[in-house]
Amino acid sequence: MNENLFASFAAPSMMGLPIVVLIVMFPSILFPAPNRLINNRLISIQQWLIQLTSKQMLAIHNQKGRTWALMLMSLILFIGSTNLLGLLPHSFTPTTQLSMNLGMAIPLWAGTVITGFRYKTKASLAHFLPQGTPLPLIPMLVIIETISLLIQPMALAVRLTANITAGHLLIHLIGGATLALINISAATAFITFIILILLTILEFAVALIQAYVFTLLVSLYLHDNT
Repeated sequence: MNENLFASFAAPSMMGLPIVVLIVMFPSILFPAPNRLINNRLISIQQWLIQLTSKQMLAIHNQKGRTWALMLMSLILFIGSTNLLGLLPHSFTPTTQLSMNLGMAIPLWAGTVITGFRYKTKASLAHFLPQGTPLPLIPMLVIIETISLLIQPMALAVRLTANITAGHLLIHLIGGATLALINISAATAFITFIILILLTILEFAVALIQAYVFTLLVSLYLHDNT
């Protein structure tokens, strides 16, 4: 079991060709574009949830920041759907790959920073040097603020990767322990199975919460720069 502990996190391939692109594109099938005058219940619920989330997330933004509404909603839908699909048996979760999360975090972070330097140049530069800083501390504070700015996309990606990966590892370990305990003690195996069910329910919540947290932090970075 220890040898195959991280096997589920390896990028899948078919006939030697990676199929990560197909897996990443698959969640778009779950959100069909409405083409009827009266939608069914599923599409109506999806639209209601999207409107509720967008209204809450964009309430703090000005008109310039609200132009990112489509990007933010697409981001939260993509991360949430891939996290949930990754909980299915024998499936692959793209958000457990740090490279992919960095690929999402760095361009979005860079877009917010460039927007800030373009439209709020003085305010963006002022973040590097708080008002009233003593003269001897100016070089040190500029370096610290620069590092804190550059580490933001790494923090976004590592947070998402660590939370999703930890949940999958716990499910894998507890599931393996449940199978091993069946022949030893049925009562202990049943208790472990109950823990596994509760952990799976928790992972469903974590999958949605992490999608919301990732998108919310990008939204806050955008708010600071618009």
